Amino acid sequence: MTIQEAIVARHSVRQYQERPLEAEIVNRLNEEIAVCNQEGGLHIQLVVDEPRAFSGGMAKYGKFSGVGNYLAMVGPKGADEAIGYYGERLVLLAQILGLNSCWVGLSFKKQPDQYKIADGEKLHCVISLGHGANQGVQHPMRPMEQFVKSALPLPDWFKRGMEAALLAPTAVNQQKFEFELVNEHTVTARARFTLIGYGKMDLGIVKYHFEVAASKENFNWKA
Repeated sequence: MTIQEAIVARHSVRQYQERPLEAEIVNRLNEEIAVCNQEGGLHIQLVVDEPRAFSGGMAKYGKFSGVGNYLAMVGPKGADEAIGYYGERLVLLAQILGLNSCWVGLSFKKQPDQYKIADGEKLHCVISLGHGANQGVQHPMRPMEQFVKSALPLPDWFKRGMEAALLAPTAVNQQKFEFELVNEHTVTARARFTLIGYGKMDLGIVKYHFEVAASKENFNWKA
């Protein structure tokens, strides 16, 4: 499976088989986590065989079951966009490796003995990982035009990027983001206002999807 195929195949999954992660998969994930942490200045950690985080009432309310593995998305305070960007990079790798996943903001219990949080850092969220009991379902797709601002004709690479961005997971599927083609090879992405929160984290997720499909050789980000 290619990363482009993983973008299409990945859906949020909340029910998992009670089946441990294979050693080679754990090793591959940890290798990529180390790269992401170095590039992004983050402290993401993989927690395996730990069912307590998803054993309480919040997890049941969120319809989670069988979760024994997750990514503890630890990083500096204010690093929400980087958490989203590198977290989705790991999510898509997990999909390629045959796993399922789900971004989780609230429906879990913190287990501080399972991961390290240094001064100035926080646990932004977790991402459940494992062999899904199902493959999830695709959320409804909204028209691309609702998310694009541009006075210029949209090149094919931009359209491919937006199609991938619209497949990205966002908090309660709110999709509060906007992309602008500033000039022929410059793109700006912004988080729109949301009462729910997670806007900057969601922006990081959708920017990673856009980059993968549009290809960085075709454009540059403008802050």
